[in-house]
Amino acid sequence: MKKLLSFFIVIAVVLTVNAQELSHVVILATGGTIAGAAPTEVQSGYQSGQVGVEILINAVPQLSEIAIVTGEQISNIGSQDMSDEVWLKLAKRCNELLALDDVDGIVITHGTDTMEETAYFLNLVLKSKKPVVLTCSMRPSTALSADGPLNIFNAVAVAGSQESWDRGVMVVANDLIHSARAVVKSNTTAVETFISPFVGPLGTVNYGEINYFDYPDKKFTYQTPFNVDNVTSLPRVDVIAMYEDAPGDLIKASVDFGSKGIVTSGLGNGNMPKACVEACEYAVDKDVVVVRAARVLTGFVGRDIELDDDALGFVASYELIPSKARVLLRLALLTTNDPVKIQEYFEEY
Repeated sequence: MKKLLSFFIVIAVVLTVNAQELSHVVILATGGTIAGAAPTEVQSGYQSGQVGVEILINAVPQLSEIAIVTGEQISNIGSQDMSDEVWLKLAKRCNELLALDDVDGIVITHGTDTMEETAYFLNLVLKSKKPVVLTCSMRPSTALSADGPLNIFNAVAVAGSQESWDRGVMVVANDLIHSARAVVKSNTTAVETFISPFVGPLGTVNYGEINYFDYPDKKFTYQTPFNVDNVTSLPRVDVIAMYEDAPGDLIKASVDFGSKGIVTSGLGNGNMPKACVEACEYAVDKDVVVVRAARVLTGFVGRDIELDDDALGFVASYELIPSKARVLLRLALLTTNDPVKIQEYFEEY
């Protein structure tokens, strides 16, 4: 009897030690395809945000081997409906959790349509060195060969690893680890849609085995001046597409409807037709900040190339694509509309 009792005590001690060694990772669910459902396993049509966070966690029982995982439902929407309200709620909850001693990392499940924007937003406003990882799927949870469960497993592994500290917000999908600033969605349906075309991924994660080979080259999270803890709304910034013979009407209309900033999805190196240049001058005269970005997926939008940004009062987006330039501009406008200062932000963040 004493031997049997001793055996159970040893087992209890081993289980306790193992539990103490595991990281505590919180999954914050926002919806998306990863929580989507379809009537059959082999159809492309589905509805996002049908599955709750507990079902997502229970679908990957192997998580218990790599972390202590708990979950919270922040929203349950398709990411085409992502909003400032959800962004602010998510950022504030992340900061609350990251401040807790017993939370080691966070995973956010998200739809693919706007994940690159949410990731970059969080990369600018969270205030911790702890890992925050966004993940997703291109196939709904009911699909044959759904990619969500393995993405969740790998994301939890990355978020729970000490190696992942002080790397900013990351995106994990299809066995790759991307920085929030660099990652973009590149394909409408393929599971390998997320790429970092300008700088490449930060590393790989293969069934939980992590290999980092790069580090973000810009400041992030606790290194930035942006704080939304007491913010209830974000300034309106519109993205306006440039194309052959584009008029300036939409730029002027955006200004007249109250936009505080304009990001142009420009031609080539951020160029635009003369009518749009004149409309952007109209915007600047109304104290609206104009950022020149490019519709081209890769490359660097430099200052004073074909347009005299110094004279016109424009800001160049550098590597940031229009959707991400909009994120940074909105946060910058919380404290300044000085194009010189905002250009510095584009250099640093």
